[in-house]
Amino acid sequence: MTSTSQTRMNQEHEFGAENYLPLPVVIDRGEGAWLWDTDGNRYLDMMSAYSAVSHGHGHPRLVRALKEQAEKLAIVSRAFHAEPLGPFLEKLCSMAGLDKALPMNTGAEAVETGIKAARRWGYRVKGIPSDKAEIIVAEGNFHGRTTTIVGFSSDEEYKQDFGPFPGGFKLVPFGDIEAMRAAITPNTAAVLIEPIQGEAGIVMPPKGFLKELRALCTEQNVLLILDEIQSGLGRTGALFAHNHEDIKPDALLLGKALGGGMMPVSAFVASHEVMDMFDPGSHGSTFGGNPLAAAVGHEALNVLEEEGLTERSRVLGDKLKRELRAMNSPLITDVRGAGLWVGVDIDPQYCSARLICERLMDRGILSKETHETVVRFAPPLVISEDDLDWAIEEFREVVRELEGEFLPATSASE
Repeated sequence: MTSTSQTRMNQEHEFGAENYLPLPVVIDRGEGAWLWDTDGNRYLDMMSAYSAVSHGHGHPRLVRALKEQAEKLAIVSRAFHAEPLGPFLEKLCSMAGLDKALPMNTGAEAVETGIKAARRWGYRVKGIPSDKAEIIVAEGNFHGRTTTIVGFSSDEEYKQDFGPFPGGFKLVPFGDIEAMRAAITPNTAAVLIEPIQGEAGIVMPPKGFLKELRALCTEQNVLLILDEIQSGLGRTGALFAHNHEDIKPDALLLGKALGGGMMPVSAFVASHEVMDMFDPGSHGSTFGGNPLAAAVGHEALNVLEEEGLTERSRVLGDKLKRELRAMNSPLITDVRGAGLWVGVDIDPQYCSARLICERLMDRGILSKETHETVVRFAPPLVISEDDLDWAIEEFREVVRELEGEFLPATSASE
């Protein structure tokens, strides 16, 4: 490691908050599915910034859209209309199959927007008594980092010493339709849920759960709001994860890939009935829906469609899961996911997921563990099949290497 790399890490340590524990690599540039550090070493990106870089690093069409719009107009606030916003919103609504979109910046802002909309709908449409609205969420959820959102997390690490938290939320086990049914009361305004839990370790619900949940919400006059900030826009091999069960939510929360790996862009997308709860002055953001974001977001949606990235994710994701499952290693207890979004459970009695990520980094592959036991694989959807094959083989070699270190000779896989 050069002095430049060490200097940059030291600067972050000295002047930055210690709210992350990054791998010891300093990234300098990226192109497609590849990254280079300040020493010139090349790495295959198997993380995609939590799906934010689904289009790959520096996609030429997105760079061009960013540059052309930045040279014309970047920010004016929503105090005025801006030329790129309408076409972006129309495209987004068309792809989502919903009526209206409210643009924001970060995923957490989209979630907060959804919470506001659900509560106002509960009071104004469903007739819930004032300040009594409830929203049901799932254990293991990750919807963002605001105090409201971490307040309904089931992970104590996200909540410790950040209270007091606002109420109005109920936690139920993820994927348990009967627990969901039992939690609903006349004061329930919405169910807010990830169709696949990303930060929890790419946790899949039982087959048919989303379809049952859609029917339950309709029956009980409860909104179904799906957080597809990580799972949406082709990541799971479908345009949205809920498409796998052919359902339509009342509202969608989108972000990450919506910004094309260029900038933060998010949106709350909903039916007329839900979105009409907002009126002038009820919600907003200075940067939300800015011309630069609208231009980049619009082009990101075009690229997703025109380059067939969703189908690419499905095909390569099926191969990724098949190859990982075929490893049949004692270190691996489960492989699950959809599309190019796969979690590999590591048996903690042998080694940590962090150690595996460090070994992969040494071999030129970047990923990140979650909850100490899961290695995530979520490369840019533009990754080539050859590059994916290479990553799989390098992971196989790391597993074999660690089997030799931590397992008795007779139990290591052949």
